[in-house]
Amino acid sequence: MLMPKRVKWRKVQRGRMSGPAKAGRTVAFGDFGLATTEPAWVTARQIEAARRAMTRSIKRGGKVWIRIFPDKPITKKPAETRMGSGKGAPDQWVAVVRPGRILFEVAGVTKVEAVEAFRLAAMKLPVATVILDRPAGLGEVVFGKKFLEKVASGVPLEAEVAPAAVAPKEPELVKPVKPAKEEEA
Repeated sequence: MLMPKRVKWRKVQRGRMSGPAKAGRTVAFGDFGLATTEPAWVTARQIEAARRAMTRSIKRGGKVWIRIFPDKPITKKPAETRMGSGKGAPDQWVAVVRPGRILFEVAGVTKVEAVEAFRLAAMKLPVATVILDRPAGLGEVVFGKKFLEKVASGVPLEAEVAPAAVAPKEPELVKPVKPAKEEEA
């Protein structure tokens, strides 16, 4: 499993996960990327499980990049310990991910194989994810705040990408309005 060789401080505070990712928001190495749309702590075990699922799915073909590293120690006190007596011992390592962060990338496989590999990897992760591909010529996909808000709210993204390709709506049938009864005077 992934963990740092050495760290400056053995125990750290919890910190914040608000706001979008500041770095690691572009598909930089591979052809396809798996990005998160939620903030979370991803443990070293979850990263390893996702990596194994991806490499088994693509049958050890292509190349896989892990774009996150668990460098934050999470402490835990022993069971049935009274309150006080200081902070617990380091128990596991996590990577802090914010919305928009690319978690994994693959290259050397078809889009169908990459989507299936990312689907299996996403099952092992505690966050909602989206699959990105590197646009030809641009070399990067950048998340914006509006994009992340739409993904979080569940708005389909295809309508925004190709509005011209959407078929025109058929006119709705309108029921005839009955005339109001004339009042007898």
